[in-house]
Amino acid sequence: MNNKIFQRLSLSVALICAITLVHAQTGVGAKPEKGAKVYLDGSKKSLEKNWTYWEGPRFKAEMPIKWPEVSDPVDGGKAISSNDPASAGGLYGAADVVTKDKFNDFRAHVEFFIKSEGGNSGVYLQNRYEIQILDGDYGDHGLGALINEHIPTSEEYYGIGKWNAYDIEFKAARFENGKLVEKPRATVYLNGVKIHEDKEIQQVWGGPNSGLDGGNDGGKGITDTPGGLKLQAEGHDVYYRNIWIKKLDLDGKSTDF
Repeated sequence: MNNKIFQRLSLSVALICAITLVHAQTGVGAKPEKGAKVYLDGSKKSLEKNWTYWEGPRFKAEMPIKWPEVSDPVDGGKAISSNDPASAGGLYGAADVVTKDKFNDFRAHVEFFIKSEGGNSGVYLQNRYEIQILDGDYGDHGLGALINEHIPTSEEYYGIGKWNAYDIEFKAARFENGKLVEKPRATVYLNGVKIHEDKEIQQVWGGPNSGLDGGNDGGKGITDTPGGLKLQAEGHDVYYRNIWIKKLDLDGKSTDF
């Protein structure tokens, strides 16, 4: 074989392998990175072990957690539904669940499935900053948005009746002598495509019922307190599985990955 042709073929193979590797690290079915912990495998057992209710001002649920285990509509395994009875009518904050572990900087993978049109939930970074899950909406309050601040750069949602995946790298706000000196930042992939690159987050939205610091100076009073990953209950059949999180240290680093 001609040397130049061989070199070109080798380069093509290397590029294909590199692309495959990148996609294997994000998207539906992505395996936990080394050092990550699986927080939800779709079973009620893992939910009860790793999560608890967030007892905010609108809290109405009672332990044990009432989020039901359901049959995975696609793969036949297990999944957890966010349709807690206490959240009927869209009462976010009434029955939201949050990891028992709390985080500053982290990498997270979250798989979600919206069963019906208009299905609504949300993933909260540090129990503060929401990445929206909302079928049928695209905008600063729509699916994939860093809510009220950043619209996704592209529409990568697979639609109802299919599993979707967020891959997130988050850097917590930085403080010096109790004073905020650096806002939090996040990079987000949806279904293997980057939709937010190292975006600065200005505040907590949604008021005191939304999460930590939501009622502090209209959400602008961010405090130097770690928080868990929270999933929102809004009375809809939004399912979750394959959630894993890895703690990071992003001092002096971007969230881009």
